[in-house]
Amino acid sequence: MTQDVLNNDISADQACTIAGINDFILGYLGYDLRLVKILEVADQSEDCLANTYAGLLWMLSETGDVPSEARRYHERAAQSVTSALPREKLLFSVLEASIADDPEAIIRLTDRILAQWPRDLVTLKLRQYHDFIRGRFEDMLAVALRSEDAAGDVAALHGMLAFAYEQCHDLPAAERSARTALAMDPSEPWAQHALAHVFLTQGRIDEGTAFLEKRSIGWKTLTSFMDTHLWWHLALFYLARNRVSDAVSVYDQHCWTRERSFSQDQVGAVSLLVRLELAGADVEDRWTDLANWLASRQDDVSQPFLTLQYLYGLLRAHRPEGQHLLRRIEGLSGQNLPDQRAWDLVGIPLARGLNAYLQNENASALLFFNAALPHLQDIGGSHAQRDLFIQIHQDLKRRMPKRD
Repeated sequence: MTQDVLNNDISADQACTIAGINDFILGYLGYDLRLVKILEVADQSEDCLANTYAGLLWMLSETGDVPSEARRYHERAAQSVTSALPREKLLFSVLEASIADDPEAIIRLTDRILAQWPRDLVTLKLRQYHDFIRGRFEDMLAVALRSEDAAGDVAALHGMLAFAYEQCHDLPAAERSARTALAMDPSEPWAQHALAHVFLTQGRIDEGTAFLEKRSIGWKTLTSFMDTHLWWHLALFYLARNRVSDAVSVYDQHCWTRERSFSQDQVGAVSLLVRLELAGADVEDRWTDLANWLASRQDDVSQPFLTLQYLYGLLRAHRPEGQHLLRRIEGLSGQNLPDQRAWDLVGIPLARGLNAYLQNENASALLFFNAALPHLQDIGGSHAQRDLFIQIHQDLKRRMPKRD
């Protein structure tokens, strides 16, 4: 029986297919560009797992809909699913559930996989992704802990534990897990990322700055998201020391230089521009440029956390697509979406609040923010990312007239 790089059984028997599967596993866990090799491999193979991984990669691209390429790879995987191994069949079902936008099915299926194959860290990371975007941080931690005994020899597992601990506010455990991962592999990016969160939350600004600056030389081979997001974290450390010009340089040279059509790069850019503006930087022209890339998101209401930032960027640049997106968001009220609670409690009121904020209707904006912020975790995103809305709320309160 053939095994993948993590010692999970696979049905692939061609060397090039096995190599492609391993490249995807290591690339996905390590945010390395090698993960895209799975697309070419899947195109040349009838293997169910290779095509399933290719389809899942497209589903992770966050295009706002179901990419046609994800459906194409799903169809290719279906042709050989009957001869696939049990774990591979379950992963194929995860792809089906992703295409159907059925998060609860994804949770059930990933639980089944990880109960039997705890070294399937691709499934673990997929599961953590789905927990993360819905604010289920305790679940992120619990599912990673269940794989610790079986996969404790893999640095990426400790990186996943570290970030989950941090999101659950256990900063000492987060730091221990991150340093365990980095002792095993100093380049492990998710552990670097988790430790950056710890430093920022604990106010260890100079330590965090030095840590990220030292490691930035190794980020060039990372995926666009991981590269730009680590630079985004470094910009937050610069802003914490009022190094505004350095943070602007990070935006220009690193945060908005890679995959400008990718969701995470876009919201990272929006988020950093808001913070730069609140710090007093003149970034007006950058909003115009960014909005040119956000315009295609005018109907993207796939995730409230992402959509709210698309909305801000479009409204801030005075693009008509911003008002269109606002109407799309408001039209979600009373629907029966998988994330309806997040839209009703956070997404819709915050969208109205952001619109009011940018029109200087401060009292109205404050009411919307006050209603939404107690439930902010429901839209997912990390503490540092959601802090964007806290900072806008604080700015709103500063704008309000002082009471005698």
